[in-house]
Amino acid sequence: MKNKLLRLALVFSLAAFNPAQAVQILEPQKQQTQTAFLASQFLNQYHYRHMELDDGLSAQIFDNYLKALDGEKVYFIQADIDHFSSARTRLDDAIRKADLSVPFGIYNLYQQRLAERYNYARSLLGKGFDFGQNETYQFNRKQALWAKTSGELDELWRKRVKNDWLRLKLAGKDDKIIVATLDKRYEKALGSQAKIKSHDVFQSFMNAYTTSIDPHTNYLGVRAAEEFDISMKLSLIGIGAVLHNRDEYTTITELVAGGPAALSGKLKPGDRIVGVGQGENSPIVDVMGWRIDDTVALIRGNEDTVVVLDVLPVEAGADGKHKLISLVRKKISLDNQAAKKSIIEVKEGHATRRIGVISLPGFYLDFAARQKGDKDFKSATRDVSRLLGELKMERVDGVLMDLRNNGGGSLIEAIELTGLFIDQGPVVQQRNSEGSVSVESDTHAGMAWDGPLAVLINRASASASEIFAAAIQDYGRGIVIGEPSYGKGTVQTVASLDRMTRKEKPVLGDIKMTIAQFFRINGGTTQLRGVIPDVRLLAISDTEQFGESSFDNALPWTQIKALDYTPSGDLSGIVPRLIANHDKRISHDPDFKYLQEDIAEFNELRQKNQLSLNEAERRKQRNEQEAREKRREKTAGSSGKTTAKAETHLQQDDGLLFSERDLDANKAIENAGKNARDILLEEAAHILSDEAALLNPASRLAVGR
Repeated sequence: MKNKLLRLALVFSLAAFNPAQAVQILEPQKQQTQTAFLASQFLNQYHYRHMELDDGLSAQIFDNYLKALDGEKVYFIQADIDHFSSARTRLDDAIRKADLSVPFGIYNLYQQRLAERYNYARSLLGKGFDFGQNETYQFNRKQALWAKTSGELDELWRKRVKNDWLRLKLAGKDDKIIVATLDKRYEKALGSQAKIKSHDVFQSFMNAYTTSIDPHTNYLGVRAAEEFDISMKLSLIGIGAVLHNRDEYTTITELVAGGPAALSGKLKPGDRIVGVGQGENSPIVDVMGWRIDDTVALIRGNEDTVVVLDVLPVEAGADGKHKLISLVRKKISLDNQAAKKSIIEVKEGHATRRIGVISLPGFYLDFAARQKGDKDFKSATRDVSRLLGELKMERVDGVLMDLRNNGGGSLIEAIELTGLFIDQGPVVQQRNSEGSVSVESDTHAGMAWDGPLAVLINRASASASEIFAAAIQDYGRGIVIGEPSYGKGTVQTVASLDRMTRKEKPVLGDIKMTIAQFFRINGGTTQLRGVIPDVRLLAISDTEQFGESSFDNALPWTQIKALDYTPSGDLSGIVPRLIANHDKRISHDPDFKYLQEDIAEFNELRQKNQLSLNEAERRKQRNEQEAREKRREKTAGSSGKTTAKAETHLQQDDGLLFSERDLDANKAIENAGKNARDILLEEAAHILSDEAALLNPASRLAVGR
């Protein structure tokens, strides 16, 4: 009865709004209510952490759902939250009884509040602002209280719009351009919200449910499941073009080398796709104003089939001449996300030591191709093995595995990749929900690389990255360098709800679910604590906001019995020397000093959580930053690259969003990032060079090479 009253109250609230501000009313589909119920049954039976779908879990789902919708507390007011309060312990009933009208009602009210806010923001643009006042803007409201009244929220948004205006003003834009830019930005935000569909709401609610059980359990709708599959196998069937929405157009921003689009010679960055047809002489579907994922779904298809694009060339105006381009869909390898190698030369006096670097963005594996016996299936381990062979031919003195920002992937790949660097033996232990422990081992004799080794990690190195780094550390096989890793010590599997119900076509989606916890061979776990480096570099990440320890419902750290294994070596004796050499080296490197300054500045800004809205004060800060950057450029290293910056330290702010810049400007920013010194990678190479020298003082130096 209470659920029914809440639904009626939400509908009544929406009906009472100004019709000019009306938003679409989204409703759950029968298939979605069935999916939610089926997922709850599956999770209750098979998840590693057995949690009953009860009032307690409902309260967590409620909090997660509100956080997903309005984590910054800038749309709802306290009265809205009070209005929802009866739903707090009833979302479990909504799932069990296959009635999702309450979470959809909450979402519909959220849409209305969002429309009100952006319409209010647009109304402020005609009034202008006084930038001589001493006001401040709180840019992070995650820990703030809900606004008590709409008037209080108006004030928050007034300062938000004022800050947007000031950023553009400081970048040299005049008032007329600023008004046009912001009005278009806010209008686009309203337009994007209008494109939200029922399955988007369902996805948000289901992930609020699944992440309430543990942080790494997720619901993947049909489209999300497809994208996850692509990310694992690093391939898709399409035309080989990177697309973005710009001004209601689906715009090509990049062509994939070797793909049908690039090989045709008929397309280029900046071209706009306004229509898509399936096969020659087929009707063209107008995609103007479509969501990018809907357009992409039309362009992708089966291999060796024809897709016809209605294209408005980059040089043509809105009323320019279109051209029809027919392309044959092919398998596109996402090589930019695959393992890559490079060589860093470390100079020691007149001699040089060559360090081979393998950057691995993820532990990818094409499961389906492997199961079918495809001899060319995509695999992180196979790619790294090939690169190791090439580096050996290039006579490197050490290998550095760069796993920064590698969020993991296939457990199989973590084990097999470890096997490239150890002879044989256990790699990781798994404990299931019944407490049974199994051991995953490398069973292949020999090593692809038996020389000096180091692993570079950061806070974003997670899961499979941590399994690999921990095994290398436990075996004494190499030195781990960087900052403590993410701390994800759990194992997930993906289960298809469609297969469970024997549906021929994917309609229900998948559940990515935690089924086990993994442990190091020494009995410890990376859960919460992560892998602790042997040699620590400057920590850039905010550990309070990012990492396993930032979640309230993360599994605790624990320990099990260590395995019987034979270490490859013992590097503990040389670690103090490596740290001493590192400390001495960075004390003479100005770029490390600059990076420390950037990190300190960012941490201070984050703690302060306020920006001045006084133009004179902000302009002074901007001028000081420009002067500091010019001084730094004068002391740039011999590499000729620009000075390094913390990942959190932005370049000079132009006040624009990505979609508001032209393609050349975005490309220039991307290139600037690529050309900046990666001092952490360079220093890791120096540490590995020291490791090689200490392990074998008589080791070969690449003199004159």
